[in-house]
Amino acid sequence: MSSDRDPQMLSRGVLIGTSFAVIALLLLGVPWPVALLAAIGGFFVSRFTGRKVSSAAVIDPFAVSEPWRQFVQGAQRAGHRLHATVASADDGPLKERMSTIVDRLDDGLAETWTIARRGDQIDDAVRRLDPTSLRSKQASLEERLATAPSDDLDAALASVRSQIDSTERLKAESAKTADRLRLTQTRLDELVTRAAEVAIGAGDTDAYEHD
Repeated sequence: MSSDRDPQMLSRGVLIGTSFAVIALLLLGVPWPVALLAAIGGFFVSRFTGRKVSSAAVIDPFAVSEPWRQFVQGAQRAGHRLHATVASADDGPLKERMSTIVDRLDDGLAETWTIARRGDQIDDAVRRLDPTSLRSKQASLEERLATAPSDDLDAALASVRSQIDSTERLKAESAKTADRLRLTQTRLDELVTRAAEVAIGAGDTDAYEHD
C-alpha cells in the first residue's frame, strides 16, 4: 500500500511546489531563484505533512471482529470520559498536570488498538486453518490407517496433527491476548473513575500519575 501512496505523495509535492513557484513569480514578483526556493520548500513541506498524516494511527473498532471490537470501543469510551473529566476541571496547575496524564493514557488507547488488531489477526489465522475441518481429516485418516496402514497415510496424519497443534497454540495466544486487554480495560475504567476525585482535589495526584 505504501508503494501506491508514494507516487501520489510525490505528485502532490510537485504540484504544491510548482504552485508556490507560480505564486512567487506572478503574484509576488520575486526573482526566479527565490521562486525556485519556494517551490523546493513547498515540495518538502507537502512531503513532510503527507507522511505525518499517513503515519497517524486511525482507530476503527469496526475494522476488527469480536471480542476485539468491544475492547477497542471500551477503551475509547474510557478515553472520552477522561477527557470530559479533565475538561470540566478548573483551570490551573492541576488541570495542566492532568492533561499530561491524559496524553499518556491516550498512548494506552493506541496500544489497545495495536493489541486488538494482533488478536484479530490471530483469530483470522485460526479461521483460515479451519480446526473443524482438520479434525475431520484426522478422524478420516485414523480410520483408514486402522484398516490399511501405509507410510503415505502416516505422513498425511502427522501433517494434519501438526496443523491442529498450530491452531491450538494460536487459540491459546488469542485467549492470552484477550485476557491482557480485559485487564487493561479494567484498569482504564479504574483510572477514569479516580480522575474525578483528582480533578476536584480529593485524590492523590502523584499516586494517580504513577498508576
